[in-house]
Amino acid sequence: MTGPSPRIVFADVDETLITVKSMMRFLRHHLDRTDGGRHEYDRIEGTLNRLAESGTPRTELNRLYYRAFVGQPVETVMRHGREWFDRELVGGRLFHEPVLAACRAYRERGARIALVSGSFDPCLAPIAEHVAASWTLCGGPVAADGIYTDELLPTVIGPGKAVAVRRLLSATGVDAAECVAFGDHASDLPMLLAVGSAVVVGDDPVLVEQGTRRGWQRLPGVLSRPQSDTPLTTAAVAALEEHR
Repeated sequence: MTGPSPRIVFADVDETLITVKSMMRFLRHHLDRTDGGRHEYDRIEGTLNRLAESGTPRTELNRLYYRAFVGQPVETVMRHGREWFDRELVGGRLFHEPVLAACRAYRERGARIALVSGSFDPCLAPIAEHVAASWTLCGGPVAADGIYTDELLPTVIGPGKAVAVRRLLSATGVDAAECVAFGDHASDLPMLLAVGSAVVVGDDPVLVEQGTRRGWQRLPGVLSRPQSDTPLTTAAVAALEEHR
């Protein structure tokens, strides 16, 4: 990345900083470690697919997804998140290298990193640690007395990403013009527009058109992955995983 170093780098996570969609892959791992197992994963996946294809709003799909964690100890789910991350990291393909390299280069020049994602802490905490991120802006279930409840934090999806970015800028006193954001999907556009410069990752037509008009930098996107690595149908991914 060229030009002056930003003060904060805001990075989308799924299929921007990492090459996979974290929520469903983590859920599969988590259920493999509990009584639910593959049968419960298949049931949840099937329900989400059917509802997504019928047009159920992604906010409701998120709520249904997080029901899998209601009543479970945060400590246990966080431990499963670390296990999931370690397993994904072994193959050497978890991180999207062009974005990882750019974030590290900015950090070496004094920038701080904020991850911005509709995923939740068990998935994101080990990723944040790996890239030395200072903040993780995300949603997920609310915990009470160390147990996940059915109450949800505000979603950090679409416009919610811009809200989270502006809230952090206000808290830190950093000027938006001194920041950069990375995103791969049209739903990341509010976040990209909330800061001074942006980097388009991949070929999303909305972002490419905006980036061309605004002079944004561009990096290659994540290569297409085998269907076996994509647990949800296209409709469900568009609805549930539009936080990418």
